[in-house]
Amino acid sequence: MTKTIYILNGPNLNLLGKRQPEIYGHETLDDVEAQCRGVADEFGLACNLMQSNHEGQIIDWIHEARQAAAGIIINPAALTHTSVAVMDALNAFEGPVLEVHISNVHKREPFRHHSYVSLRAEGVIAGFGIEGYALAMRRMGGLLA
Repeated sequence: MTKTIYILNGPNLNLLGKRQPEIYGHETLDDVEAQCRGVADEFGLACNLMQSNHEGQIIDWIHEARQAAAGIIINPAALTHTSVAVMDALNAFEGPVLEVHISNVHKREPFRHHSYVSLRAEGVIAGFGIEGYALAMRRMGGLLA
């Protein structure tokens, strides 16, 4: 049976490629999904990429992942710095969790330096553009091998 990885994206990432391209680049979530599917195929994995601007929806997907996914890759966007609820939901997930950020959050405003998600994640990838998602998929493939 193929293991599925949930790739969850938080607020404003639906605007990827259009919003602040000087920070986030010109690629879109469709480009992210294509990269992730390519890597998933290498490892015999499936991936399900989702995006929401609503914290509760992301929490619902994390809960769903408890039954439907072997791992979670999450770019919580601004929820990274604010959501104890997302962290609590991730703590209820038993598989590996990897955190991804397109920009290098540590070179940005000080409030972006703290992540509630990092308290749960096995690893964090930041500052590699959308390639960070492919790197996370490769790591997930290794963790689940």
